[in-house]
Amino acid sequence: MKDSESLHKKVQEMCDCYANNDPLREMSLVKDDVDYEDAAVKWLALAALHGINGNARKLTIRRAKDGDVSVTAEYRSCELPSPGSEVGSRIFDAVRAITYIDGDRGKSDLALGVKDSSIALKVKVKRKKGGEKVTIKFPE
Repeated sequence: MKDSESLHKKVQEMCDCYANNDPLREMSLVKDDVDYEDAAVKWLALAALHGINGNARKLTIRRAKDGDVSVTAEYRSCELPSPGSEVGSRIFDAVRAITYIDGDRGKSDLALGVKDSSIALKVKVKRKKGGEKVTIKFPE
């Protein structure tokens, strides 16, 4: 995985690039991308945009022992499009690289510039029993 500074910058650039698109539609297409690392960064940007646009409280991405990845949002109990196993795996790598969380659990603030403003997200990572979870919490 690339260094965290360039990943963070790339997420911000993707936010600017996709700010006027439908994040849910774009998220549903990410799993078919063959550049998994680039797709993971794109998915993180789209998830942030969706959370901002949809007034979400938090988004949670889970990876089971078998590698299956699922995503939920708290503003309403609905499943969001999964990025698929390959891209999903890279999302976990990218989040850990950007936030410097290496252990089984940790949390970090993530400042994200979007167009001409910024947003402060809270990121939590938890790993147990072979599964893993990343939660992105949006300000109220």
